[in-house]
Amino acid sequence: MKSFEDFGFACLDNVPPVLAPAFVELVRASDRDTAALAFDVRSGGAFGDATTTLEALLNAGLRPEVLFLDADDETLVRRYSETRRRHPLYGTASTLIEAISAERASLAELRDRADFLWDTTNFTQAILKEHIDSTFVANGTRHTRTTVIAFGFKYGVPLDADWTFDVRFLPNPHYQLELRPLNGNDAEVAAFLETSADLEPFLERLFALVDFVVPRARAEGKSQLTFAIGCTGGRHRSVYVARRMARHLTEMGEDAPAIEERDLRR
Repeated sequence: MKSFEDFGFACLDNVPPVLAPAFVELVRASDRDTAALAFDVRSGGAFGDATTTLEALLNAGLRPEVLFLDADDETLVRRYSETRRRHPLYGTASTLIEAISAERASLAELRDRADFLWDTTNFTQAILKEHIDSTFVANGTRHTRTTVIAFGFKYGVPLDADWTFDVRFLPNPHYQLELRPLNGNDAEVAAFLETSADLEPFLERLFALVDFVVPRARAEGKSQLTFAIGCTGGRHRSVYVARRMARHLTEMGEDAPAIEERDLRR
């Protein structure tokens, strides 16, 4: 919310959903034309329901967009420990993990209808602010924003991926001693992978699918499309293929995609 404030949004944090329409009317009566609200997860009853509130805003002729921030359980536990904040559902659960699980269940419907779903497990505050800028602020324009994530299956599949592809069938540079300390951005790793007879046939089919999917996602009004490319450790094959996909997206006329090399430094 501090990032949205920095970008000039009228902001209201931890708001019961029932109060959202009144705040929106205040914003409309002011000189602001953008607002950001963070809903209280303890909605329901007199506090109102987030989904019902969103429907009411839509019926009022507005176009609310839902940004849902997620992270894996280990990261959430660490963040609560570092900030020494009490989870809002801790009173109804005996442990923090149980409170997080209850929160996931209560927000499942909202997560499903989110316009933007970001896995912040490996985000710094600076990365989060950059995502907010490029998605909601930059140039005042809105496109289908594409993101390509290179990851390692051993560390888990990204939570926010729309499409996930497995490239572990390609020869693994990890088993080449001279290539092991390098990564998929290095020319030596690229040269090794390009000797595989399977690489180009795979990329040809992958790019054909991307060419088919992206314009149709845009036609449906999808604002964000995330492709995830996974190998074992997330350092060599996935990084190389993610870079090739990003280059292809640019060549087909899309805005330069965001590239996240999630596990490169593990």
